[in-house]
Amino acid sequence: MTLNGRSVTELGTRATARDRIAVDGKPVTRGREPLYVLLHKPAGVVTTLHDPEGRPTVRALLPRALPRVFPVGRLDVQSTGLLLLTNDGELAARLLHPRHHVPRTYRVKVRGRPDERALARLRRGVRLADGRSAPAAATVEKELPTKTWLRIVVHEGRTHLVRRLCDAIGHGAEKLQRVALGPLTLGRLELGAARPLTSAEVAALRRAVGLTPGSRHETRAIPTHATKRRRRR
Repeated sequence: MTLNGRSVTELGTRATARDRIAVDGKPVTRGREPLYVLLHKPAGVVTTLHDPEGRPTVRALLPRALPRVFPVGRLDVQSTGLLLLTNDGELAARLLHPRHHVPRTYRVKVRGRPDERALARLRRGVRLADGRSAPAAATVEKELPTKTWLRIVVHEGRTHLVRRLCDAIGHGAEKLQRVALGPLTLGRLELGAARPLTSAEVAALRRAVGLTPGSRHETRAIPTHATKRRRRR
């Protein structure tokens, strides 16, 4: 990547609206070119670009030269895992709209050892304060002496849904990690690191929500080099 014709080698390099940014010699149009970034969110980081309480935000984990992108959905402050950020409003809106039934996959460490009856409740749907949940896929990944790792797949984006589902069956969640959003997976991305989506990943997300690939969406995102930014303590 170059900034005003010079190679960018230092993380945190700042750019303004007047600066010229290019990737592989091709100029990036600020504010119009769709950008797609996958972030492995750590615990203790707020899924927002600015926090009035001064807590660390996901924006602090991205290179400062990256044009403005927005989180697609949320992970609560103590949850970790896959977070998509983009400036493609059309794709973001479709990913979040319940009619597209985009699956969200989580690994959840819960207290105790849920039996088949408890898992069956999740698969049927659970009555919550804001209405009955849609059926969720729920399987046991690993059993520990007093804890259990579950894999839970939901298709709706209600606030703290997975934690509330676990509470409803009597097995509160102690750790929660999102590992997939539709066809997009976390993979081996290091905690706190970010990377641009590949063109194949963008195309798969668009297909998942019924969007036909178009030339204006087939762009190159500014690379984040999968590098962690040090957070303030």
